Amino acid sequence: MEKTQPVYSILWEHDHVVLIDQTRLPREFSFVAVRSCHDMIRAINTLVVRGTSVVAIAAAYGFYMGARDINTSDRTAFIERLEAIAQSLIAARPTGQYLTRAIERMMDVAQQSSESVDETRDQLLATAKSIHEEDLQICHTIGDNGLEALPMELAKLNVLTCGNAGALATTGYGTSLGVVRSLHAASRLENVYVCETRPRLQGARLTVWECVQERIPVTLITDSMAAHCMKQGKIDAVVVSADRIAANGDTAYKIGTYGLALLAQAHDIPFFVAASMNSVDFSISDGDHIPIEERPLREIYQIGETTLFTQGTDFYNPGFDVTPAELITGLITEKGVLSPAELIHQKDRSS
Repeated sequence: MEKTQPVYSILWEHDHVVLIDQTRLPREFSFVAVRSCHDMIRAINTLVVRGTSVVAIAAAYGFYMGARDINTSDRTAFIERLEAIAQSLIAARPTGQYLTRAIERMMDVAQQSSESVDETRDQLLATAKSIHEEDLQICHTIGDNGLEALPMELAKLNVLTCGNAGALATTGYGTSLGVVRSLHAASRLENVYVCETRPRLQGARLTVWECVQERIPVTLITDSMAAHCMKQGKIDAVVVSADRIAANGDTAYKIGTYGLALLAQAHDIPFFVAASMNSVDFSISDGDHIPIEERPLREIYQIGETTLFTQGTDFYNPGFDVTPAELITGLITEKGVLSPAELIHQKDRSS
């Protein structure tokens, strides 16, 4: 089999960030150069860059670029400006815990530094690069841990997923799609069924595109077909990702995930969440406290320049929903495969 080239969604090049423009996929494979914090926030808001960990990495670089553009050598003024930058970046994607952690880590480096402002800026760039490098290893580990988590009694598995948590959403491998990649590499994947994931169609536009690039067997279905596929015995396991996980294991991910979990339970199919421990927010007790981002209403009634529905209709567009811990078979993390109940025991180890 001809070797395929990996996809890298984000790169640091000398003094700026290069992003794959995810809004143009799959029609066009193009790149965007981001040279300021302001432009990075806009890239996050418009979904040029999206995905739990790649948004965190992009925000870390955005934080550095914001620090680079602060024109002062006074440490007190520098830190005050950085605090405002941190809040702006976190507000760009409030549901994602990984982003919050990355910005808190960057802020800690700035506050604890005893160096000059210029040297602190250098430390911030080094920290952003470290966050970037760490993520790729985390994703590979999650993928490999998924091999042990999924049903072993079947020689090959048919897996259902939604959204996009692959190379485009991370630094080049993925979490839920990383598990799929590892299954494929181990010759244990029969097929991956991908829900289209309305309204932004991340499954249809992005996950399917990734699978085709790497010759992973893939079947696209509409969101409303999942129950039928499960009833027909086409699905052996569901694997999704997470934007934020509460201390009790309740998990926020792409809208529609909660429905898939209910369907999986009804059909006695294991439902796994593949995500980094960076997505866990031990400060909140359960999913009721996870902030749910509401997206622009035009995402529902418009695709490209085409308006789909009658004007005057009311619309509601939450970007995420929360899956209760009791519906989750296991959390596939870089620390191993955990039950939601075991999650709390990782708190001290990850602090």
